[in-house]
Amino acid sequence: MIRYLENGTLALALFITGIMAGFFYTYTFNVNLAMLQVDGETYATVQSLFNENVRHVMFFIFFFGGGAISVITVIANIRHYKTISFWLMVTAGLIYMLGIIVFTANVNLPLNYETESWNPQSLPSDWQQIRNDWNQANAFRVIFSTLSFILYIIVLVIRSIKIKKI
Repeated sequence: MIRYLENGTLALALFITGIMAGFFYTYTFNVNLAMLQVDGETYATVQSLFNENVRHVMFFIFFFGGGAISVITVIANIRHYKTISFWLMVTAGLIYMLGIIVFTANVNLPLNYETESWNPQSLPSDWQQIRNDWNQANAFRVIFSTLSFILYIIVLVIRSIKIKKI
């Protein structure tokens, strides 16, 4: 029964971080590239709409759920603290919590609030730099979320190899 809890929490952490990695990837390599093609007024209007519309229950469940399930996964697997797979889990969780949750709070959210305060007909002179800063920050979230996701995959592979040997 304990194995189901251990592996179930691991699978859920893998699933949630994978969803978030896909979200940030899609935004960086599709939406951001398209938004580079529009004028400032359109950018300000659409970016504000994106920021407002991403604030919904499902996004918050996945965004913060990635951090919560990382902690739960480590706690559920604490008996494996002497294994490399456990420390990869800890690392994956820390990367997600620091690289997604803390980074977003300190970098992306202040930029979001700034762009949301813009009057689309009267943009600040540095609006393109702020857009580029936001795009770069989102690209970092792609790296952090993907790295967390990959580490959880590695842990699952290590676990599956150990299970077969038993």
